[in-house]
Amino acid sequence: MKKHNLSRRQFIGSSALAATSFLLLSKTSFATSVLNRTGKPNSVINGVQIGVITYSFRSMPGTVEDLLKYCIDCNINAIELMGDAAEIYAGAPKRQGGGGYGRPQTPEEKTASEDFNKKIAEWRSNVPMDKFKELRKMYNDAGVTIYAWKPNALGARNSDAEIDYVFNAGKALGVGHVTVELPDEAQTKRLGDIATKHKMMVGYHAHTQATPTLWDAALSQSKYNGINLDIGHYVAGTSSSPVPFIEKYHDRITSMHIKDRKFNDGPNQPWGQGDTPIKEVLQLIKKNRYKFPATIELEYKIPEGSNAVKEVKICRQFAADALS
Repeated sequence: MKKHNLSRRQFIGSSALAATSFLLLSKTSFATSVLNRTGKPNSVINGVQIGVITYSFRSMPGTVEDLLKYCIDCNINAIELMGDAAEIYAGAPKRQGGGGYGRPQTPEEKTASEDFNKKIAEWRSNVPMDKFKELRKMYNDAGVTIYAWKPNALGARNSDAEIDYVFNAGKALGVGHVTVELPDEAQTKRLGDIATKHKMMVGYHAHTQATPTLWDAALSQSKYNGINLDIGHYVAGTSSSPVPFIEKYHDRITSMHIKDRKFNDGPNQPWGQGDTPIKEVLQLIKKNRYKFPATIELEYKIPEGSNAVKEVKICRQFAADALS
């Protein structure tokens, strides 16, 4: 994510047995063995699909097996999967060092970064889709759908072969769309053209630069260009409700991030403590039977003594109460 800144587990067997089993399971047996004891998750609430994005669990170990366990623990059956975990599972080369966070890269770090970019571009251009299909099966067998994928490979510097790879991997994962930070109009035109070839939507994500007309150019370029709306960022950036925007553009929204922020570029807040009309938005989705998922994005500071899984459960419960 550019800016750093579901409720209880459904037990069929005992939680102690499930937890012990998880520690002993191999990666390949994880999904089926645990779920024989715990049951499959479900976060479709009164017709609204509540999901979660990988980023919500950034403070915790982040393998694809870890992320699947978090979904099950949170009783969430749908995820927007971010790229690194899926690519690592599929055998991508790993970045070694790189540095430059908050400061210019050293010459050595710049060389290492350029070397990595070449290696991963070559890997993406040639990797078979078997591991992505295997990953999809792991999640689906556990009752979790991967509805969106956010890879780090849709930028202006990425080759057409890499972008083709993104869509092919997305198909192997079973997603309905891929997501990316909103780039300039030349890049949305390029991505829209490639998306048209693959017949898969691109959902463009914006932060506080969002305005009611921000996506209009991209939407006019291709019917496969869409909106990955973040209602918290929209509220913070516009100091207004996103409801009119959603009503106008609902048929172009691929998925929606749910968080709570204050007006006037205000901070992230625990749900219900900011200015974002989360309940009103969820009720709007329910009333009008919009089909796009509402994605929990945990971005407020995790309280001392808690963790990301516990807080995502709280957010899921908030959504369930809002949709009751």
